Amino acid sequence: MKVGSVIAGQAETVGKRHRRRLNASACWLLFAVTSATLVAFGPASTAFAQNPGTSPLAAGIVGNRQTDPNAKMLVTADQLVYDNTRNEVIAEGNVQIYYDGAVLEAKRVVYDRNSNRLRAEGGVRLKDKDGTVIAADNLDLSQDFTDGFVNSLRIDTAEDMHFVAARADRSGGDTTVLTSGAYTPCEPCKEKPEKPPFWQVKAAKIIHKEKEQMIYFEDARFEFLGVPIAWAPYMEMPDPTVKRKSGFLIPTFIHTSEIGYGASIPYFWNIAPNMDVTFSPLIVSKQGVMLEGEFRHRLETGSYSIRAAGIEQQDKDEFFGQPGYRDQRGMVETHGRFNINENWYWGWDGWLTSDETFLQDYKLIGENVREVTSQLYLVGQGDRSYFDARAMYFTGLTAYDIQDQQPVIHPVIDYSKTLGESVFGGQFSYDVNFTSLTRNEIDLRATSAAFAPTFPTLYDGPTNQCDLTKVGIDPAKQREDCLMRGMAGTYTRLSGVVDWRRTVIDSAGQMWTPFFNMQLDVASVQTEAEDYPWLPSGDESLVRAMPAVGLEYRYPFIATQSWGTQTIEPIAQVIIRPDESDIGKFPNEDAQSLIFDDTNLFEINKYSGYDRVEGGGRANVGVQYTANFNDGSQINALFGQSYQLFGKNSYAYEDMANTGAESGLQDDASDYVARLYYQPTKDFSVINRFRFDRDDWSVQRYEVEGRAQLFNKLSVSALYGLYTAQPELGYYEEREGILGTGTLKLNENWSIRAAARYNLNLDEIDYTLFGISYIDECFGLALSYRSDYTESGNRQRVDTVLVTITLKTLGEVGFQTDVGSGFGSSSDN
Repeated sequence: MKVGSVIAGQAETVGKRHRRRLNASACWLLFAVTSATLVAFGPASTAFAQNPGTSPLAAGIVGNRQTDPNAKMLVTADQLVYDNTRNEVIAEGNVQIYYDGAVLEAKRVVYDRNSNRLRAEGGVRLKDKDGTVIAADNLDLSQDFTDGFVNSLRIDTAEDMHFVAARADRSGGDTTVLTSGAYTPCEPCKEKPEKPPFWQVKAAKIIHKEKEQMIYFEDARFEFLGVPIAWAPYMEMPDPTVKRKSGFLIPTFIHTSEIGYGASIPYFWNIAPNMDVTFSPLIVSKQGVMLEGEFRHRLETGSYSIRAAGIEQQDKDEFFGQPGYRDQRGMVETHGRFNINENWYWGWDGWLTSDETFLQDYKLIGENVREVTSQLYLVGQGDRSYFDARAMYFTGLTAYDIQDQQPVIHPVIDYSKTLGESVFGGQFSYDVNFTSLTRNEIDLRATSAAFAPTFPTLYDGPTNQCDLTKVGIDPAKQREDCLMRGMAGTYTRLSGVVDWRRTVIDSAGQMWTPFFNMQLDVASVQTEAEDYPWLPSGDESLVRAMPAVGLEYRYPFIATQSWGTQTIEPIAQVIIRPDESDIGKFPNEDAQSLIFDDTNLFEINKYSGYDRVEGGGRANVGVQYTANFNDGSQINALFGQSYQLFGKNSYAYEDMANTGAESGLQDDASDYVARLYYQPTKDFSVINRFRFDRDDWSVQRYEVEGRAQLFNKLSVSALYGLYTAQPELGYYEEREGILGTGTLKLNENWSIRAAARYNLNLDEIDYTLFGISYIDECFGLALSYRSDYTESGNRQRVDTVLVTITLKTLGEVGFQTDVGSGFGSSSDN
């Protein structure tokens, strides 16, 4: 007889058994199976510690499941009986029990009232409402679940974590033991389910103690493709309910020719829920032990951290001729950020190192980081305003950095605001900048190869010929052959800029934009004797005002074709203002980067900072063409030129850094600039930027960059650059090179990537990268080889191999080694 939809109330007599209403015992049966099985057989996990704050398993294997006391219970079975003789409640044949989102399936479920034990037999399968699935041959529990066992257990979580065990026993109310257990996040092979997973951890016993929130592994081994490759007699880890637990983390490995082979096994100490320390001692074969630790502390409004490292080098001769040639080396690093309210926050970054290359030599920072900044800052941001104040101290990380040539910023303050309401029908905005800096030693760069720095074999700093020429050399000659990148002394400046503009479109479609702009600067300059002749000697107070009024005109001609639309837009801009004053008296610290191209053709002030302002009357003219095709492709082109109409041409008057020289703007009629952009499909684009000499149309600057996505598998990009020599700016020779990158996705798991940079002037490849990677749902492997010229030590070329292995839920482990070098450096073994 089929019994369906029995809801805690009905039962059917079978054979000679007595008919009786299903009572509280039947309710107990339903509750026992659906809500407590997960409690009894809760978290099990792997034998490896996880990174701080990350559980080794997802919380899918629920340890203390909270049930809804008001939830309905539903039982369906071929037979549901109450055996008065044996005092048992039995559901038999295709048993399905539903309670609070969980579903239990079994061939037979028996509750023995005499022993207060529950038995589920034959293909037991329990699916919790979070997606966790527990499968077993049979299940046996006591009424209060303090004792029990499960045979042939399998647990599959919603996070694709899988556990199997020959037997699971529970005792003492908080201890679960999996006998002959295994864990893997890898899905079984659909075609060959008997095939071992990609990787798994097996253990003779996996013991979970809920009160301790720990999982212990006895006689554990790691298997890769069914082959054991690592073994440990005993391991432990936090259970999945723990986000932070003290313990060892994934080890890291390192190798370079100077420090040898090294390994670090970090230890994470969970001091409190908001406080922890990570100890990461590094043992290297040539230099001994480097101690490293990081302290982190989260407070109510923010957090801060402190990291320190130090070593007494055992063989400093490995760094002979480099900054690392010393006994003691170390560093201290700290960061912090705290919220004041929803609009304001403050913080700091701090770095202190024993020498320039310590961070790179011991791989304590990214490979391409050449400078770190210590700073204290305050930042605020509104809907239409922004405030930033910070004091900064720069530390160079290469052998060529001279610390006394680095400026100390004390401080730099920026404030900008755009008014929400219009002023005379237009938009009004203003910016304020305050900068104060000090530099102990002048920073010079040669403007001819004869005065270029030399790099001796043994490290004692590059010999700056510009410094040597101070003795017995005519200052005028010295100024001709050297430029100043940074002054010695103190420079303080307060600048304010206001801007107003309004765009009017007439009935013919012409766009007229009148504008007004004004910059006011007040500065104090305290120079040193060595600053002459680049800057006047002595202390000086300076005031400068630069008002500008102008008009910008645009008239887009739009034509609609069967294939799309095209627009031709003439653009003209006229700016009227007085001459720039005190050229050469204001130090130029923040406006040295000047690249004249399509991006700043129509800027009122083409300088990059406040220290220089553009003066005199100027006209900027150009024409822009845009074609938009029906298939989504686009062509955009711009061609233009700038003209000095009257007054001093600011770009023809050089400052201490020769800014403006050979920029293409130093003559009354500038060089031509152009842009050509083409995007035939969403997967391919190419952009060209040009600067042509105004007299003979020779290329002064050219860049072309292309990007493509092919067949959804191959991504490539290429950049070609050609830049003529600019000796007045310290570039003695033409620069020309090609950089190409590519990534090929072989299939859903495998991909390769490559990159190379070819220096056409030196006829050599000075950078290469090749990598291959594999990733699936449970395993990742990345292998890369990089060859590059580094600016540490004696300017050697370093070849680096990096291997990274990622195991889902366990973590990531990597090994990095320098395998060779050039330029006179000894080869690595």
